[in-house]
Amino acid sequence: MPKILIVDDAEFLRLRISKMLTGNGFDVIEADNGAVAVNRYKADKPDAVLMDITMPEMDGLAALKEIRAGDPNARVVMLTALGQETIVLEAIKSGAKDFVVKPFQPERVMAALTKALA
Repeated sequence: MPKILIVDDAEFLRLRISKMLTGNGFDVIEADNGAVAVNRYKADKPDAVLMDITMPEMDGLAALKEIRAGDPNARVVMLTALGQETIVLEAIKSGAKDFVVKPFQPERVMAALTKALA
């Protein structure tokens, strides 16, 4: 069963996504900022990452670049708020496989992860 790293500074959102993913048969690990995410990625080798863009300490874009520098095949899906289109474009150019706009529909998250894992 695929292991997914959920990265978001909002605990309620990590919990919501975690419940959804475990209910769909995924293993889940979590990080609350980009710096922790980079370390968790190296340590736990997840199959995919679902990562917020706006976070304290290290944002999702910087974490994406660092993860992809260490693993060019990393599968990362970005979570974004409305109005962050330019950042999303930079994330895609930096190797993100897809993005999901918050607030999101569970089906959209599952579709993005399925696409990233394919």
